[in-house]
Order: sequence, then C-alpha cells, then structure tokens
Amino acid sequence: MDSTIPTAARLVFGERASIAGEFVELLASHGVERGLIGPREVDRLWDRHVLNSAVVNERIPMGARVIDVGSGAGFPGVPLAIARPDLDIVLLEPMARRVEWLSEVVDTLDLPVTVERGRAEEKVVRRRIDAADVVTARAVAPLARLSQWCLPLVRPSGVLLALKGKTAAEEVERDRAAVHKAGGGEPKIIRCGEGIVDTPTTVVAIERVESGPPGVARKRGRKKH
Repeated sequence: MDSTIPTAARLVFGERASIAGEFVELLASHGVERGLIGPREVDRLWDRHVLNSAVVNERIPMGARVIDVGSGAGFPGVPLAIARPDLDIVLLEPMARRVEWLSEVVDTLDLPVTVERGRAEEKVVRRRIDAADVVTARAVAPLARLSQWCLPLVRPSGVLLALKGKTAAEEVERDRAAVHKAGGGEPKIIRCGEGIVDTPTTVVAIERVESGPPGVARKRGRKKH
C-alpha cells in the first residue's frame, strides 16, 4: 500500500500517511458500494478529495475545535483529522446512512472524532454541539445559505472555511451582503496547499465579527433573566 501513497500525501500527512491510505482504500471499496463515492472518482480520490481537503489544515490553529458541516463521505473532516490529531473535530451530517459510514470510518481508523447527526441550521443541533473555533464545509451550499447555516456555529473571531471551486470569486461578489448580514466579515479567497499539491484548494475564509456569542447562546442568555 505504501507504494501507492503519493509524495504530496507523505508531505501533508507525514507519519500518518498510511492511515490516509487506509481511508482511500475504504472509499474505493465500501464507499463506492454504498453510493458515497462515484466509480469515476476512484482514480481521483487522492488529488481531488483527500489532499484537496487535508491541505486546509494549514489555516487551522493548533488544538482548535472544528465542526465539519455536511461531512458526507468524510470531506474535509476525516482527512483533517488524519493530518491533525491535535484538533477536536465534530463531523455533522444529516443523512443516516452517511452518519453510519462516518462512524465506521472513525472506528476503523481509530480517529479522535465525534460524529453527530443533524443539520447546522437546526437550533437543537446548535445547542447540542455548541460553537467552534473553525467551521468547515465542502460542496454543501452557495455562500449566502452556507453563511446563514454555519456562522452561528462559529465563535466570535473564529472562522468559516468554505472549500470552493473556480466560481469562488463569483460567489463572493454575489453573496457578500448576505455574508455580512449573517454576522461574517469580508470574505477572503485563499489558496491552500501551494507548492505541495498540483491544484491548490480554493477556500473562502469568513471571520465571525458579530459581537457577543453565537445566536443560540445569546437566546439562552436572555432566558436567564
């Protein structure tokens, strides 16, 4: 298996590259069988999915609490957990069959990760999982909707990292006002993995600038009076 691990993966994952290799094998077999990954994606698992997700770790502080919204087959949360065992990661996914898959992956790879079923926009979910220093999302929703769902889960001065593609600049222009309304600062387009992967990952970073704790926490605070 070691011979199949790309050089870039060894740079990103270091001594944990073999664990990333196990994840790729799970995706290529069970992931395809269960409809979590399309058969055409198997040859692109490393570059398009695993490394594309993992390089975002360079934007996450040591020991940060991270909520990965809409984890699906495990992106970007599982590669981040493999690359950065110092992180406190929660994988948030609404679909039962995907939650089952994520739980199996976490157990198989022995990752210190929590798997939660639910949607980021649900108040009961926000109360249950609390807020995080960093919230990640990959291929979940347009920036306007994503900000409404995810920014309430971000602690003040924390950041939402939305993994986007070639249309990132267009989304920022179109949805800038909605991002501000949701409590976010100026969206910034950043590239992760430059000099490591052939195609750096495009990320829209949005700091939570609204004063005070997230919306749910403020509501709870008023209940005490």
